[in-house]
Amino acid sequence: MSLSLEPIGIVHSCFKEKFGIPRQSGLIPDAEGRLEILPPYNRPEAFRGLEDYSHVWITFIFHAARRDAWKPMVRPPRLGGNQRVGVFASRSPFRPNPIGLSVLKLLRLECSGAGVVLHLGGIDLLDGTPVLDIKPYVPYSDSIADARAGYAPTPPGQDIALAFSSQAEQFLNGLEPQRAEHLKRLIQQILSQDPRPAYLDERQRNQFGMRLYDYNIRWSVQQDAFRILQISETQTDP
Repeated sequence: MSLSLEPIGIVHSCFKEKFGIPRQSGLIPDAEGRLEILPPYNRPEAFRGLEDYSHVWITFIFHAARRDAWKPMVRPPRLGGNQRVGVFASRSPFRPNPIGLSVLKLLRLECSGAGVVLHLGGIDLLDGTPVLDIKPYVPYSDSIADARAGYAPTPPGQDIALAFSSQAEQFLNGLEPQRAEHLKRLIQQILSQDPRPAYLDERQRNQFGMRLYDYNIRWSVQQDAFRILQISETQTDP
């Protein structure tokens, strides 16, 4: 049996590259994005009533993780990247069918003559992610209080010491205050998840860069203290 699926929308995300994206939705509340609905699905009546829900299920394609062949075993980051489990016992993006599922906060539903846009919070989606479906989140059936979570029983994350270089502080001071505060919170929340690959040795785990919105951010780690070295605007080709 062969199936043909067509995206109903495209995500415009604060995450412009895979590095730094949280491993699950909801872990970084300040990570926001927009889901632009594509025609012919961008009809306001198709979304009537959705504004009454606080969260939505988003079914999407791991478009940046597609491979020609699948493997039955993967190395989950929660196990340090050194232990293997079955692909169907994981939430790895490298699957026989690269389909993902996230619960996201519905910040706002925008319906206008220009179409339909869902403003979303707590996202874990790469910019440009194709979306296959949207469903409302229903707490009484979608939240199971006594569920077991295998090798990931608790959420990742830790309190971290974070400092900004004088260049980074100067750059933030040049932004609109609300934008600067949002960016600082977003950086703090991302680094509290420690996005560094677990398989790197200590010599390789000192300096990193990531792209958020239209900013390039360089940061370092010394004895578990995180420091933002530089923030700059992304250079675009003319």
